Amino acid sequence: MEVDICPEATDAHGPVPADGGCQRWFDTLTIVTTSPGSHPLPREIAAARAAAKLARQITIPLTEHELSLSQYRVLVFLDEGGAAPSDLAERLSVTRPSITALMDGLTERGLVERHRDPDDGRRVVHHLTESGREILEVADRAVADRLVRLGAHVNAGDATPLIENLSRFGDAIRAARAAGDA
Repeated sequence: MEVDICPEATDAHGPVPADGGCQRWFDTLTIVTTSPGSHPLPREIAAARAAAKLARQITIPLTEHELSLSQYRVLVFLDEGGAAPSDLAERLSVTRPSITALMDGLTERGLVERHRDPDDGRRVVHHLTESGREILEVADRAVADRLVRLGAHVNAGDATPLIENLSRFGDAIRAARAAGDA
Protein backbone atom coordinates (compact mmCIF):
# COMPACT_ATOMS: atom_id res chain seq x y z
CA MET A 1 0.00 0.00 0.00
CA GLU A 2 1.37 3.40 -0.99
CA VAL A 3 0.43 6.62 0.81
CA ASP A 4 1.25 9.90 -0.88
CA ILE A 5 2.15 12.44 1.80
CA CYS A 6 2.48 15.39 -0.52
CA PRO A 7 -0.70 15.84 -2.50
CA GLU A 8 -1.11 19.15 -4.29
CA ALA A 9 2.41 20.39 -3.49
CA THR A 10 2.06 20.28 0.30
CA ASP A 11 2.72 17.70 2.97
CA ALA A 12 2.15 17.48 6.72
CA HIS A 13 4.99 19.98 7.23
CA GLY A 14 3.93 22.54 4.65
CA PRO A 15 4.82 23.19 1.01
CA VAL A 16 6.85 20.70 -0.97
CA PRO A 17 10.30 22.01 -2.03
CA ALA A 18 10.39 24.12 -5.17
CA ASP A 19 12.07 21.29 -7.09
CA GLY A 20 8.85 19.31 -6.74
CA GLY A 21 10.55 16.65 -4.60
CA CYS A 22 8.17 14.43 -2.76
CA GLN A 23 8.24 11.51 -0.35
CA ARG A 24 5.94 8.55 -0.32
CA TRP A 25 5.55 5.97 2.42
CA PHE A 26 5.01 2.33 1.67
CA ASP A 27 3.61 -0.23 4.08
CA THR A 28 7.16 -1.55 4.57
CA LEU A 29 8.07 1.85 6.05
CA THR A 30 10.64 2.40 3.34
CA ILE A 31 10.89 6.04 2.38
CA VAL A 32 11.04 6.54 -1.35
CA THR A 33 12.04 9.91 -2.78
CA THR A 34 10.76 11.06 -6.14
CA SER A 35 11.15 14.05 -8.38
CA PRO A 36 8.85 15.05 -11.21
CA GLY A 37 9.38 12.70 -14.14
CA SER A 38 11.58 10.27 -12.20
CA HIS A 39 11.00 6.89 -10.68
CA PRO A 40 11.07 6.25 -6.95
CA LEU A 41 14.47 5.78 -5.34
CA PRO A 42 14.93 3.51 -2.33
CA ARG A 43 16.04 5.36 0.80
CA GLU A 44 19.61 4.02 0.57
CA ILE A 45 20.02 5.22 -3.03
CA ALA A 46 18.56 8.62 -2.14
CA ALA A 47 21.04 8.80 0.78
CA ALA A 48 23.95 7.85 -1.50
CA ARG A 49 23.03 10.58 -3.95
CA ALA A 50 22.55 13.08 -1.13
CA ALA A 51 26.06 12.23 0.12
CA ALA A 52 27.46 12.96 -3.34
CA LYS A 53 25.64 16.30 -3.40
CA LEU A 54 26.75 17.03 0.16
CA ALA A 55 30.39 16.74 -0.91
CA ARG A 56 29.81 19.66 -3.28
CA GLN A 57 28.17 21.70 -0.53
CA ILE A 58 31.23 21.16 1.66
CA THR A 59 33.57 22.41 -1.06
CA ILE A 60 31.78 25.77 -1.21
CA PRO A 61 33.07 27.12 2.13
CA LEU A 62 36.42 25.36 1.65
CA THR A 63 37.15 27.28 -1.54
CA GLU A 64 36.66 30.51 0.41
CA HIS A 65 39.68 29.38 2.47
CA GLU A 66 41.65 28.18 -0.57
CA LEU A 67 41.28 24.50 0.29
CA SER A 68 40.09 21.65 -1.87
CA LEU A 69 38.05 18.82 -0.40
CA SER A 70 41.10 16.53 -0.72
CA GLN A 71 43.31 19.03 1.11
CA TYR A 72 40.71 19.39 3.86
CA ARG A 73 40.48 15.61 4.22
CA VAL A 74 44.28 15.39 4.56
CA LEU A 75 44.27 18.05 7.26
CA VAL A 76 41.48 16.20 9.09
CA PHE A 77 43.43 12.92 8.93
CA LEU A 78 46.66 14.57 10.07
CA ASP A 79 44.83 16.17 12.98
CA GLU A 80 44.41 12.61 14.27
CA GLY A 81 48.22 12.18 14.19
CA GLY A 82 51.13 12.03 11.79
CA ALA A 83 50.85 9.77 8.77
CA ALA A 84 53.07 8.37 6.04
CA PRO A 85 52.19 9.20 2.43
CA SER A 86 51.21 5.59 1.70
CA ASP A 87 48.76 5.60 4.63
CA LEU A 88 47.25 8.88 3.47
CA ALA A 89 46.95 7.63 -0.11
CA GLU A 90 45.10 4.56 1.12
CA ARG A 91 42.73 6.55 3.36
CA LEU A 92 41.99 9.01 0.56
CA SER A 93 41.77 6.27 -2.10
CA VAL A 94 44.26 8.04 -4.36
CA THR A 95 47.53 7.01 -5.98
CA ARG A 96 50.88 7.60 -4.36
CA PRO A 97 51.86 10.26 -6.97
CA SER A 98 48.57 12.08 -6.28
CA ILE A 99 49.21 12.20 -2.53
CA THR A 100 52.77 13.40 -3.18
CA ALA A 101 51.46 16.34 -5.23
CA LEU A 102 48.80 17.08 -2.62
CA MET A 103 51.33 17.00 0.22
CA ASP A 104 53.80 19.15 -1.74
CA GLY A 105 51.13 21.85 -2.06
CA LEU A 106 50.21 21.72 1.63
CA THR A 107 53.90 21.76 2.61
CA GLU A 108 54.59 24.77 0.38
CA ARG A 109 51.74 26.62 2.08
CA GLY A 110 53.23 25.82 5.49
CA LEU A 111 50.21 23.76 6.59
CA VAL A 112 52.03 20.43 6.75
CA GLU A 113 55.61 19.46 7.49
CA ARG A 114 57.59 16.31 6.72
CA HIS A 115 59.68 14.47 9.29
CA ARG A 116 61.75 11.34 9.04
CA ASP A 117 60.07 8.41 10.77
CA PRO A 118 62.08 7.85 13.97
CA ASP A 119 61.54 4.08 13.66
CA ASP A 120 62.41 3.86 9.96
CA GLY A 121 64.65 6.61 8.58
CA ARG A 122 63.66 5.69 5.03
CA ARG A 123 60.05 6.70 5.66
CA VAL A 124 58.61 10.20 5.84
CA VAL A 125 55.76 11.10 8.17
CA HIS A 126 53.61 14.20 7.63
CA HIS A 127 52.35 16.33 10.52
CA LEU A 128 50.17 19.43 10.77
CA THR A 129 51.94 22.68 11.51
CA GLU A 130 50.43 25.28 13.79
CA SER A 131 49.24 27.12 10.66
CA GLY A 132 47.69 23.86 9.46
CA ARG A 133 45.79 23.49 12.72
CA GLU A 134 44.61 27.09 12.49
CA ILE A 135 43.32 26.76 8.90
CA LEU A 136 41.69 23.44 9.81
CA GLU A 137 39.87 25.11 12.69
CA VAL A 138 38.65 27.92 10.42
CA ALA A 139 37.65 25.45 7.69
CA ASP A 140 35.86 23.20 10.22
CA ARG A 141 33.81 26.16 11.42
CA ALA A 142 32.99 27.27 7.87
CA VAL A 143 31.86 23.76 6.87
CA ALA A 144 29.85 23.37 10.08
CA ASP A 145 28.14 26.72 9.49
CA ARG A 146 27.27 25.65 5.93
CA LEU A 147 25.79 22.35 7.16
CA VAL A 148 23.70 24.13 9.79
CA ARG A 149 22.41 26.61 7.18
CA LEU A 150 21.46 23.77 4.84
CA GLY A 151 19.92 21.73 7.65
CA ALA A 152 17.75 24.65 8.72
CA HIS A 153 15.60 24.06 5.62
CA VAL A 154 14.02 20.97 7.24
CA ASN A 155 12.72 19.96 10.66
CA ALA A 156 11.00 23.30 11.20
CA GLY A 157 14.34 25.09 10.95
CA ASP A 158 16.14 22.84 13.46
CA ALA A 159 19.31 21.42 11.89
CA THR A 160 20.24 19.51 15.06
CA PRO A 161 18.84 16.08 14.04
CA LEU A 162 20.61 16.19 10.67
CA ILE A 163 23.90 17.32 12.21
CA GLU A 164 23.69 14.61 14.88
CA ASN A 165 22.99 11.90 12.29
CA LEU A 166 25.80 13.12 10.05
CA SER A 167 28.20 13.00 12.98
CA ARG A 168 27.06 9.42 13.65
CA PHE A 169 28.36 8.54 10.18
CA GLY A 170 31.77 9.72 11.40
CA ASP A 171 31.42 7.29 14.31
CA ALA A 172 30.40 4.51 11.91
CA ILE A 173 33.38 5.19 9.64
CA ARG A 174 35.81 5.08 12.58
CA ALA A 175 34.24 1.81 13.82
CA ALA A 176 34.38 0.30 10.32
CA ARG A 177 38.02 1.33 9.97
CA ALA A 178 38.84 -0.27 13.34
CA ALA A 179 37.12 -3.45 12.15
CA GLY A 180 39.12 -3.39 8.89
CA ASP A 181 36.04 -2.61 6.81
CA ALA A 182 36.84 0.94 5.67
